[in-house]
Amino acid sequence: MSDISNLRIDKWLWAARFFKTRTLASDAVDTGKVKVKGERVKPARGLRIGDELAIDNGADTWEVAVLGLSDKRGAAPVARLLYAETPASIARREQAQEERKLFREPGSTIKGRPTKRDRRQLSKAGDLS
Repeated sequence: MSDISNLRIDKWLWAARFFKTRTLASDAVDTGKVKVKGERVKPARGLRIGDELAIDNGADTWEVAVLGLSDKRGAAPVARLLYAETPASIARREQAQEERKLFREPGSTIKGRPTKRDRRQLSKAGDLS
């Protein structure tokens, strides 16, 4: 963590490892998937320690409080020190993960584009309901 008092939100999201690239982070902020204190913001908005973020990165939804600022992407354990997740967010993500274990999507085992055989199996599974 460096001594930065004000940092772009898209750069912080990338450094904290919520998104793989700054472009993905910037696009998420632009489309309203990242909110600061419940409000939509622009990617260039300055982020400060203590800000509360709601982040939807496609796979999960996070509610975090900013604990540190860094403009460099480091190892995951270091990135984890930049934020603190709320207990409600942790419980919600764990529940969603448990539901994914119990109720698997029919096409989740297929990697890439489904073959003709895969499509037949998917449609057969859909006809049983």
